[in-house]
Amino acid sequence: MEPHTHLGTSGMLLLSVFVSSFMGSFAGTFYDHFDITWGDHRAKILDEGNLLTLTLDQVSGSGFQSKREYLFGRMDMQLKLVSGNSAGTVTAYYLSSEGPNHDEIDFEFLGNLSGEPYIVHTNVYTQGKGNREQQFYLWFDPTKDFHTYSIVWNPQRIIFLVDDIPIRVFNNEESIGVPFPKRQPMKLYSSLWNAEQWATRGGLVKTDWSKAPFTACYRHFNAEACFWSQGNSSSCASDSVSNSGWQTLGLDASGRRRLRWVQKYYMIYNYCTNFKRFPQGFPRECRRHVY
Repeated sequence: MEPHTHLGTSGMLLLSVFVSSFMGSFAGTFYDHFDITWGDHRAKILDEGNLLTLTLDQVSGSGFQSKREYLFGRMDMQLKLVSGNSAGTVTAYYLSSEGPNHDEIDFEFLGNLSGEPYIVHTNVYTQGKGNREQQFYLWFDPTKDFHTYSIVWNPQRIIFLVDDIPIRVFNNEESIGVPFPKRQPMKLYSSLWNAEQWATRGGLVKTDWSKAPFTACYRHFNAEACFWSQGNSSSCASDSVSNSGWQTLGLDASGRRRLRWVQKYYMIYNYCTNFKRFPQGFPRECRRHVY
């Protein structure tokens, strides 16, 4: 495994007319940050608000969402995924706005048969359009312990990180006509649900309900972000100014090396190389390298 990545920053950029430069993190318990939205007793907040579990059985899955909406930020969450035979299950962890022209930034963890690797499915939606999938294996077993999965979203780029190692970068390419999510505030969502029609080997492997209930665990959520108020404005409330690096976060030389390492050895699907899917030519953002 590669050593810990190092992430660099570029010059400061104003986020929006509503955002101040006073930044910080929103710490607290799951009670403070999230509402359980479905699944009844299958979603639980435990350990005085420091642990959240989602459960899936043959009747229903479960899910939660953030109380606040965010317009740019860094979201970190530690997850321990469904262990054993998790085929057919999907654990989703994503930012999304609302409406038919919504923006969305996705992590989805596709379960597999015992001993087979999880697939990390990523996607970016802008103005209701996705189809920007990249998929990866992981260099560890995500069911044995907690690992940190992060989304950095600033006006220049979106970075997907696993244990602070970048696995994907989606740059702002508005200059060549590619929409970028920057105007719609998003909430953070997570759910555990049954997707046996497609999740494992294209639906060939179904969920083994004799292994239910399936459980995913969450802890150590942190958001360094700007939150959206009902007055249609964004503000960055904070304890200090020291946590604002996400505003312009990019990859330095070491970070780029680690990104290339992940994409060389662990990427298993990239929409930008699927010739059959785009016979008339690749999407515009695919014609540029990440850096």
